[in-house]
Amino acid sequence: MLSFENDYLEGAHEKVLQRLIETNRIQAPGYGFDQFTDQAMQQIKHKIKCPDATIRFLVGGTQTNQIVINSMLESYEGVISAETGHVAVHEGGAIEYSGHKVLTISSSEGKINAKGVEDYIETFNSDFKRDHMVFPGMVYISHPTEYGTLYSKSELEALSNVCRKHKLPLFMDGARLGYGLMSDHSDMTIEDVANYCDIFYIGGTKIGALCGEAIVFTKQNEPKHFTTRIKHHGALLAKGRLTGIQFLELFTDDLYFKISRHAIEMANKMKEGFLKKGYQLYFDSPTNQQFFILSNDKIKELKQKVKFAVWEKYDDQHRVVRFATSWATTEENVNQLLELI
Repeated sequence: MLSFENDYLEGAHEKVLQRLIETNRIQAPGYGFDQFTDQAMQQIKHKIKCPDATIRFLVGGTQTNQIVINSMLESYEGVISAETGHVAVHEGGAIEYSGHKVLTISSSEGKINAKGVEDYIETFNSDFKRDHMVFPGMVYISHPTEYGTLYSKSELEALSNVCRKHKLPLFMDGARLGYGLMSDHSDMTIEDVANYCDIFYIGGTKIGALCGEAIVFTKQNEPKHFTTRIKHHGALLAKGRLTGIQFLELFTDDLYFKISRHAIEMANKMKEGFLKKGYQLYFDSPTNQQFFILSNDKIKELKQKVKFAVWEKYDDQHRVVRFATSWATTEENVNQLLELI
């Protein structure tokens, strides 16, 4: 059966696996102090043009979000997020479980804006009982968003300016960062992300790695005793080389960006095919997640041969569905899908 259910269906890129095999018998220190992890850090620092950055590697996205937010915030602080943000909807309350409230604000196609953040902070500051409330302590965004949409460079700059004005760190969830940066509609580089964000992470799990996310603290702002904090969350790998080696390969010869671009090309081909057959877009996503409106009958028929995500109700007769491409999606599979629809 064909599957476009998500963008982590396959294992890892062959070059990543080969690098793991080649280094397998080389002895190295543990807990991320190995030579491979150090090389990966240097590669990333060079790519983002941020030599003073601090880089740490974790295993998955929810784990990364929880540890970063929990480590950066005071006990009385929460994190501002779009009401559709991953930390607000699809992390099983992981942020709240660690002791911090997700402070949701309205969004448009998954994106928040500088005015919305400013308004929230002004409303909070003007409340005479604010000392009895959860303080906003951070702003969280995802790029691409949960709907595959993108922040422009000017939008990110505006958010950054508001955050700096109020001394709040701006944290970007980059689980699909490569797919965002390599979109035809992106006017941002990874250097821009490093410039405007206080913390971001480079997603590997969805882009060529078996597992792994690279956290980047861009302003010499890594929390004190961060290794111990990671340990508190049960997330410190003894064999830190596992993530370091993967990112070393992904950031050699721009492999990360090349395979991200492939996913975009496959998504573009898919979108064009759906539109030619008369299907309606829900969001005109410029990234690897494509959202269409299908009839209930069509969904039932198609599910016999293809896996995809049924996202939400559109009306009584239709649902919004998502088809995701990835670094590993083949043109053959896209062609087969287009024949089936």
